[in-house]
Amino acid sequence: MKISFIGTFPPRECGIGTFTQNLFEAMVNATGKESSNQGFVVAIDDNGLDYNYPPEVKMSIRQEEQADYLEAVNFINLSGADICVLEHEFGIFGGQNGIYILPLLYRLKIPLIVTLHTVLKKPSYNERAVLVEICKIAHSIVVMSQTAVNMLRTEYSISLEKIAMIPHGVPDMQFNQQLAKKEFKLLSKKLLLTFGFIGRNKGIEVVLKALPAVVRKHPEVMYIVLGKTHPNVIRHSGEEYRIYLLGLVKKLGIEKHVIFLNEFIDQSELLKYLSASDIYITPYTNEAQITSGTLSYAIGAGSAVVSTPYWHAAELLADGRGRLFDFNDSDALGEIFLDLLDNTEVMGDLRKNAHEYGQEIVWPKIGQKYLQLAEEIVEEHPEVFVKKESVLDPLMLPPFLLDHVQRMTDDTGIIQHAKYGIPNLKEGYCLDDNARALLMVLMAYKRNKHPLALKLSPTYLSYINYMQNPDGTFRNFLSFNRNFLDEVGSEDSFGRAIWSLGYLLGNAPNDAYYQTGREIFFDAASNFVALKSIRSIANTMVGICYYLKSNPSDEGMIEILRQLAGRLMRDYALNRSEGWHWFESLLAYDNAFLPLALLHAAEFLNDEKVNTIAMESMAFLSDVTLSNGYLSIIGNESWFQRDGENSQFAQQPLDALAMVLMFHQAFRLTKDRTFVTRLYTCFMWFLGENDLRISLYDFETKGCCDGLERYGVNRNQGAESTLAYLISQLSVLEAFEEISQLELGVV
Repeated sequence: MKISFIGTFPPRECGIGTFTQNLFEAMVNATGKESSNQGFVVAIDDNGLDYNYPPEVKMSIRQEEQADYLEAVNFINLSGADICVLEHEFGIFGGQNGIYILPLLYRLKIPLIVTLHTVLKKPSYNERAVLVEICKIAHSIVVMSQTAVNMLRTEYSISLEKIAMIPHGVPDMQFNQQLAKKEFKLLSKKLLLTFGFIGRNKGIEVVLKALPAVVRKHPEVMYIVLGKTHPNVIRHSGEEYRIYLLGLVKKLGIEKHVIFLNEFIDQSELLKYLSASDIYITPYTNEAQITSGTLSYAIGAGSAVVSTPYWHAAELLADGRGRLFDFNDSDALGEIFLDLLDNTEVMGDLRKNAHEYGQEIVWPKIGQKYLQLAEEIVEEHPEVFVKKESVLDPLMLPPFLLDHVQRMTDDTGIIQHAKYGIPNLKEGYCLDDNARALLMVLMAYKRNKHPLALKLSPTYLSYINYMQNPDGTFRNFLSFNRNFLDEVGSEDSFGRAIWSLGYLLGNAPNDAYYQTGREIFFDAASNFVALKSIRSIANTMVGICYYLKSNPSDEGMIEILRQLAGRLMRDYALNRSEGWHWFESLLAYDNAFLPLALLHAAEFLNDEKVNTIAMESMAFLSDVTLSNGYLSIIGNESWFQRDGENSQFAQQPLDALAMVLMFHQAFRLTKDRTFVTRLYTCFMWFLGENDLRISLYDFETKGCCDGLERYGVNRNQGAESTLAYLISQLSVLEAFEEISQLELGVV
């Protein structure tokens, strides 16, 4: 069997790296020297640092370079590996909460085993989303304690059948205590030891405060704190914690009994220190640690272990394998020290029990368990997690809810921006969002007479009315205290207002709304042919077409539609070239609205050229954004210049909405169900079928996040994003009903 490993790896100083190295050696050599197993490692670099890796590391990934993750998965897929083993810890992968690992895992073409080194009881939104997605892709999830098994089931709803409990391995090395003490010149000492990266949560001050009473009775006690300050702590706080500890040692008068060894030692040296120790302590300050490699090593070395009852310690030290004391309780810790130092038989029993258990978790045995799991998975020939062709199924969608829209709306209109899920009143209101909000609630009311939608609609309509100037143009921005912030808004905001007003005229819930909308629409109509922005023209065309659905004999408006369509087609003719079938020399934002406008216009203009350009430009945009089988939106960082490179970030929900609407209109025009499949594919961008494999829809707030950035998801949930999601969902539901009607021969 050939096994691919992904994780940190020595010489990077990282506990996960040591684990990966030990697991690699244990699995590849699990059946002895005659083993036919092979393996290689893809290592994760740290913050731009380069490492001189050993030969088993075939390539490395720069932590914050997403392109490296995609190159790595291509390498793994072509390597001939039978299975991939991933070591997961939130801090070692790039992007927001390690999100960069998801595109790699999504593209794997071999089965996946994931070892979770951390399982959080109260994860953040993004932490939960990333971990659940990883578990969805994995064929087996390995954790190292029963507590972790229970948390995956209860907190993350992971199926028990997918979870394997395999303890943390320990080296199969033994050193004589007296010889080890002699080497360190500690033969006359009772050695207390704490090992690992140093940080505030390690609770070393608790041990220091316990020592004065202990050394008064046992002056031979020496406490060694072995380990560097954690690199993340160094970056943010420097050596502040270590300096505090040194000051505390001096204040307590125990300088002769405490040694700080500020180094990261190799495994053999660590085991000598563990063997030399009389008592090993992990005084962590809270329960939220599901795995501790240092604790496992101490047990494996047969140490007498004393610990606070964090999750892993509470399990590992059961059945007489160690002693527990409460968090931050120096007095209790001191009493345990004195009890063990005064009663060598009690200490001996702890060491004996720990050693016996340690022999069950040595790396050769743990490697065999992993290898057996891998062989079972490969022999079953499991289906690798691949994206299926999107099938339109409304039962798979979240319920259509207006909770966040209601939260964002007051008696003036819908607030433009949000801080996470909370309205940001400082930013006020804008015409763009109130126009989209009007469109959305009208669609919702048309579909199922949604009472809240009807209640909200006059608020958005009155905002549009309030922002209209005497010449028919519109202001865009309004402060929270209702002061105008501009004289004339952008042409884009004008076009979006006409889009929503046109929809109102074609789908008014009552005559009062119709008459109000008609008056605003026609007051603005004198500005239609003067528009210069290509997207404003497209939005206006869509609004005109909605109006024409209920007023098909308005020849004047049809002529305006023809003129505007002509403008789009002239731009298309100017910019089209071989391999570039587009209206501009770049793909920017809201791209799908351009072919969408022509697809709408094709219903009313008896012009084959309109239809041809609409279909050709739609096909071109589809090739650019759907080539991977899911929607990859043109990012707003630098867009996509002709003969340039596609910008991957920042991807905006508005672009996904335009794609959904474009394919919906193409289906209505042609009755070709392929377009419905693509519509659904584009909608699933909101729910995680995207470049980062993460949902933008927030199932807690019922809002939509503002986009995909390089670091992950922009968790702010402004009006634009949530409305884009809701309009898209309504379009999906409409398409499902239209297909059902088509199958029944109703249309």
